[in-house]
Amino acid sequence: MKRRWFNTVLTAALLHTGCATVPYRPGVTYIDPRLPAEPLGEEQIVRGKPHRWLDKSDWIWPGSWLGKLILWDRRVDNHTIGEETEAIMLRYLEINDLQHVKVRLNAYHVRDEWRRLVANKSVGAGWRYTIGVLTWLHYTILPGRFFGGDHYNPWSNTIHLYSDIPAIALHEGGHAKDFANRKWKGAYGFVYIIPLVALYHEAIATSDALGYLLAEENVDLQREGYQIMYPAYGTYLGGGFEQVVPIWNPVMFIAGVIGGHIVGRAEARRLPAESPVEPD
Repeated sequence: MKRRWFNTVLTAALLHTGCATVPYRPGVTYIDPRLPAEPLGEEQIVRGKPHRWLDKSDWIWPGSWLGKLILWDRRVDNHTIGEETEAIMLRYLEINDLQHVKVRLNAYHVRDEWRRLVANKSVGAGWRYTIGVLTWLHYTILPGRFFGGDHYNPWSNTIHLYSDIPAIALHEGGHAKDFANRKWKGAYGFVYIIPLVALYHEAIATSDALGYLLAEENVDLQREGYQIMYPAYGTYLGGGFEQVVPIWNPVMFIAGVIGGHIVGRAEARRLPAESPVEPD
């Protein structure tokens, strides 16, 4: 009875917080005066050079195995980003006026990450030279180029992608858009570490990514979005409650993932067989 009640709560939470933003609202609402007036004269999306050994690290590093298992998709941390994922990411950035966000596709650029950290005046120096520096050290010592781990770094305003999954790319874009809309970015990034608070951040990114897929992409990508982002959100939901009620560890996490897969697939089945909107 307790297990059934718990799964019901998880499902309700996923449906409420992970729903798509409809109608979709492109662009940002806050123009940060601390950002440069014009984009830097550089490529917004950069790729890491292919490396025979590093590009097979997803079958070496156990954390990447776990990611594939949790989302039930072998493209997680596969270190090979296709042209479709890159094109979708670029369209998303353009539609949402995120010209100041850098995207690194399976790349490891320590020096440039430091430069962007120092130059990112939209985040207070106190935050950048404490949490920001620690994040940079983590990026340097434990490079995602081997360990994987798609994420958005608010301290350098950079998206790092290692998975060839458009939904994941858009989710990280959702984080970048969310932070762009915040005046106090450093404080907003700091509270993410508080148990359960991350659910708010993740729900916003998930909702925006799904809303974008429903408005701009074909039904196959929309279906994939539900099937990927709902269990991904379930990891945060289960992991957050696991921190608050450690006696149920790891039941909370597992229940969150399973609940996410169930709800995500149910939502995907509600989509039409064919997309009513053809992307340009």
